[in-house]
Amino acid sequence: MLKPGLMMKQNMLLSSILVHAERFYGAQEVVSRRVEGDLHRITFKAMAARTRQLANALHALGVEQGDNIATIAWNNHRHIEIYYAVAGIGAVTHTLNPRYTPQQLIYIINHAQDTTIFFDWTFAPLIKAIAPHCPSVKNWVLMIDEDKMPADSPVAGLLNYEALLTVQSDNYVWPDFDENSACTLCYTSGTTGNPKGILYSHRSTMLHAMMSNCADAIALTRKDIVLPVVPMFHVNAWGLPYAALMTGCKLVMPGPQLDGPSIYNLLESEKVTVAAGVPTIWLGLINHMKTNGLTFSTLKRSLVGGSAVPVSLIKEFDEMGVELMQGWGSTEMSPLGTVSKLSGDERNLPKQEQYEIVAKQGRTIFGVDMKLLAEDGTELPWDFEQSGELHVRGHWVLSEYYGGDGAKAFSHDETGKRWFATGDVARMAPDGLMQITDRTKDVIKSGGEWISSIDLENIAMSHPAVLQSAVIAIPHEKWNERPLLIVVKRPGAEVSKQELLQFYEGRITKMHIPDDVEFVDAMPIGATGKVQKSELRQQFKGVQFGGCSQA
Repeated sequence: MLKPGLMMKQNMLLSSILVHAERFYGAQEVVSRRVEGDLHRITFKAMAARTRQLANALHALGVEQGDNIATIAWNNHRHIEIYYAVAGIGAVTHTLNPRYTPQQLIYIINHAQDTTIFFDWTFAPLIKAIAPHCPSVKNWVLMIDEDKMPADSPVAGLLNYEALLTVQSDNYVWPDFDENSACTLCYTSGTTGNPKGILYSHRSTMLHAMMSNCADAIALTRKDIVLPVVPMFHVNAWGLPYAALMTGCKLVMPGPQLDGPSIYNLLESEKVTVAAGVPTIWLGLINHMKTNGLTFSTLKRSLVGGSAVPVSLIKEFDEMGVELMQGWGSTEMSPLGTVSKLSGDERNLPKQEQYEIVAKQGRTIFGVDMKLLAEDGTELPWDFEQSGELHVRGHWVLSEYYGGDGAKAFSHDETGKRWFATGDVARMAPDGLMQITDRTKDVIKSGGEWISSIDLENIAMSHPAVLQSAVIAIPHEKWNERPLLIVVKRPGAEVSKQELLQFYEGRITKMHIPDDVEFVDAMPIGATGKVQKSELRQQFKGVQFGGCSQA
């Protein structure tokens, strides 16, 4: 018979992070660039008091445990207060991505049955467009100073965030409840069908934040100053609003200004040591810095995720004294699955070899397991030769989509363990080093071989004239599919198609070299900062290879 351990049992609730931060790091700051235009500063202690006021305000609005409370907002202190207050009372913070179309947002809000929506003034036109189509929403709350409320309201009965807090006491005792209760909700969209919801629990979110702070992951400390450029409306801002308060780390929130000059000014003025965001953000920042001859004075580490990180970006950060860490995961994984950081031995390798290791997606952090499956469903060995669809399971991996959508993405193995099919194609080394080679929908099947679009994109990105690249499949009469390279050139740079194709020679098998190159002024970027290859396929459907054109 199993013997029970004689330990205390406490529910792992997000409110405990706020209590801890106020008690032990009360003087620490959250600095926010607001839509009002100023740079706002607030201590953890003051923010915790305002969060308790917000909890009381939520009750006054009639919010009950289990209700979905939505936000359409930038990274700022008010958004953090909502994160903690809503989850703290037992309701669910539903972060809405404003980059979705109005039709998608209407579907998501109605599917989730949101009862209250908090929003920044930036999104007032969007709110005006969607509000008439969202019957479940009882309260619309504008996150702005009371004296800056607009005369022309985007919605009837508009409430003011600060006014709601002012009339409430900051006396509030956070309730205790089951740690498996839902705390946040985020929808993810694929190339087809409606967005699907991922409902996170307090337990899963706490474990994710704890493990993201381990030494082989983000490893925040009290001495750090972190800038989450990754938006709070996507995957809980990769857990940083939780991880930072756990460790007493100063938070710098960029608000709506995400251009290269604005990000650089925040990094320097606030002496940021750690930053996190998608590759498109950092490409814009690096381009601004190179154009103006700028350097980093305090930044030491940067976590980059959302899409594959080119070797050239890793090299450019390293030459500026910044360690770039690549994080891989998905909305369904909270999102952290692997982190690519050099081991002690790998730090002794030549620089180029180091860059190529970091460009891979890295090794799992504790709490996540993975396997590779062939097209016939058999499990593949970790030999770094064979690629297959990546399946994952873990403490912060979803077990099903909200509302039961997307059931085909889940399966059970022979032992009864539940797995999630990520849609990524990957290969694994014997020591667990994982590399994403493609998305299942993006893989190029040519002459019986799989060609990795990511490998081709990374090679193109290492050319000094290339700012961004993408590779898509074009139908081919003989080879089934062949790769087309699409390129955005760096400002002022010139390069020919032939020069780029020759650049591949000696760097990859001749069979894998793209058949052609197309130049564009800009890439279509989706709601999460990723290049939208579905739009590129539509844009270049008239391209012909070997007598066939893109359908």
